[in-house]
Amino acid sequence: MLSQRQDAILREVVRIFTDTGQPVGSKTLMNELPFHVSSATIRNEMAMLEEVGYLEKTHLSSGRIPSAMGYRYYLDHLVQPTSVPQDIAQRIDEDFGKTYHQIGDIIEQSAKILSHLTSYTAITLGPESSSIRLTGFRIVPLNAHQLMAIIVTSDNNVENNIYTVDDDFDTSLIEKIVNIVNDKLVGQPLNKVLRMLHSDVPAILSEYMYSTDGLLDMMDSLFKKAESEKYYVDGQLNLLNYANSDDMSEVQSLFSIINQSNDLRKLLDPSILDDGIKVRLGSELGSDALKNYSIITANYDVGHHGKGVIALLGPTTMHYSQLIGLLGEFRVELAKRLIDYYSRYDDS
Repeated sequence: MLSQRQDAILREVVRIFTDTGQPVGSKTLMNELPFHVSSATIRNEMAMLEEVGYLEKTHLSSGRIPSAMGYRYYLDHLVQPTSVPQDIAQRIDEDFGKTYHQIGDIIEQSAKILSHLTSYTAITLGPESSSIRLTGFRIVPLNAHQLMAIIVTSDNNVENNIYTVDDDFDTSLIEKIVNIVNDKLVGQPLNKVLRMLHSDVPAILSEYMYSTDGLLDMMDSLFKKAESEKYYVDGQLNLLNYANSDDMSEVQSLFSIINQSNDLRKLLDPSILDDGIKVRLGSELGSDALKNYSIITANYDVGHHGKGVIALLGPTTMHYSQLIGLLGEFRVELAKRLIDYYSRYDDS
């Protein structure tokens, strides 16, 4: 552990460098520290911090910047979240203030609000789907070669896919198929529905159809779509403000990460998040494309409906104290909105 004076110096170096983007020298620090020490003493302490790896020089000047180790120490021991200003809290309330008809609309709106408030890339993951049940299923013929399959779930979410069928598909079977699915699957959790599609349902459908593979594939993809975790990303272009525009491969890698659900899952890694707010630096994210970035993640809790995740992806030089404070307040507000939404349909 560092001394109290070294803690104060490192905290101020992080703050000043975040505000200015310039290396911090001893004279600048002397005017900013909450106690009086000589410039020589500050230089000695900065040299010690550099020796242990918490500060580093970018060139031959006397100014220093935080290293990755320095940021990690700052985040683990020194950061002090700030309160959300009243005007920002009011803006969040106003931006959330409308009627929502699907759970995904609230989650998507939360990403937009966070991105607009911070000018960073916001990512949100909806609550766990283990408690969500199938409440309705329909197949609607659109023309001679196309069908639309529609499902409704207990969180009032509606999913649909359009499928092309062969000329020999017997459309007279559609009503029987819909009745079978509604009889056997409606009311079941989505994860159980997917299991039954490959166990109970094929045997029943085989009484009416020579081959059920195509139909089951159609239904399987639709139910997986409904059960899958919903990631919403807003402010993707903000990444370009901090990317190396001379390295197109880096830019491509960045956009690949935020556009692939598997990469987003690894980035957020909701399985290892506790109930607090966590910051991971680029060196901890396992991708060279993210080496100059950090991600701040926070869980939100909506009771028996599960937990979700909100996150901000931005440069290593983010204002962590402000953003951690913001996410702390924002996750509470988001949870309230979701609980209000669920209560309307739980009571209906």
